[in-house]
Amino acid sequence: MGKMTGKIIVLGITGSIAAYKSLHILRDLKALGAEVRIVLTRSAEHFVPPLTLKVFSGHPVYTSLFEPEREMAHLQLAEEADLVLIAPATAHFIAKMALGLADDLLSTLLLATRAPLFIAPAMDLGMWDHPTVKKHVAQLRKRGAAFIEPECGPLASGKEGQGRLAEEKKIVARLADFFSMAHPDYSDEVVLITAGPTQEPIDPVRFISNRSSGKMGYALAKTAAQWGGRVILISGPTHLDVPVGVERISVRTAEEMRAAFMHALPESSLVIMAAAVSDFRAAHSCDQKLKKTGKATSILLEETEDIIAGRGEGSQFVVGFAAETENLLENAKAKRRGKNLDLIVANDVTEAGAGFDVETNIAHLIDSADQVLSLPKMSKVDLAQKILIEIAKMKSAPARGIS
Repeated sequence: MGKMTGKIIVLGITGSIAAYKSLHILRDLKALGAEVRIVLTRSAEHFVPPLTLKVFSGHPVYTSLFEPEREMAHLQLAEEADLVLIAPATAHFIAKMALGLADDLLSTLLLATRAPLFIAPAMDLGMWDHPTVKKHVAQLRKRGAAFIEPECGPLASGKEGQGRLAEEKKIVARLADFFSMAHPDYSDEVVLITAGPTQEPIDPVRFISNRSSGKMGYALAKTAAQWGGRVILISGPTHLDVPVGVERISVRTAEEMRAAFMHALPESSLVIMAAAVSDFRAAHSCDQKLKKTGKATSILLEETEDIIAGRGEGSQFVVGFAAETENLLENAKAKRRGKNLDLIVANDVTEAGAGFDVETNIAHLIDSADQVLSLPKMSKVDLAQKILIEIAKMKSAPARGIS
């Protein structure tokens, strides 16, 4: 069996001279077991014949919103897709995606689907580095799209530089990697994850925050999306890219995170509170920048509202995190009981390799019976996978606990 057996990939082809390479991409995807549905833009038909693609794919090729062979094709293709690949993607079509324009089948499908989106651009010299193209690419990345960047080499114009469609085998390899992991199925889950720090203003230029990078929460979001879940990521300020297929809601303060969390909570089935929410904020923030006076200055602090404790009763499976500096297991168990969590992930941030803004973590998973599963140091990506595997086990057999 191929790495993509049973997966349905929608291959969108736009009007680039590189469109002929989509035949090689199609061939290699099929060789890995994928079912490929092809959508052509009108301009793409000038470069690659629909009949050829139909023969190669073994399926109809779609070119119009009004397909006689399939009514409401944009909705049906959007729903059945496990992944959407746009290859090649022109600068014009990237702009349409960024702006949310929907004047043909492919652009309309992209607004309707929740499938992960991969984009392989192709364009002439200088276009990839144009400020407008950069802006549109950044917008799409922020929404969770993954780019397989164009390569340097000879271009159709006879010039040489960056803009050449990435090698076909490289594009297919990226998709194969996406599907390669053996994992539990999260396709029935709506996963609500909080990540990163919050920032509580003192004045217009200063704030109270912490050293959280958001890497753990983003690793969880990325993995849950790769494993089929619909993921809503509520994120404090970070410099991390949105994982493919993840819906990010950006917030700054604890109150903004609480409001976004309460709004998204009713539709979720799994809640993972990985954010490092500020416990305190300035009781009174200043409208103007505080100036030095040569005297000691006091800032009165008040506690922020506990987000998870205020969720009320619900059917969600709820996971919390405990970053401690002493009495790790005792404090984490007390926090789990006090907040009525199904699972808590505890780590000692003073331990080398387990603190903030590093690529690794050393965690202890504590379930509702206070059983402890202590894990060795591992990458945050590996830990995210382990956490989600244990959650899947616990949800399918709650009495079993962690193992």
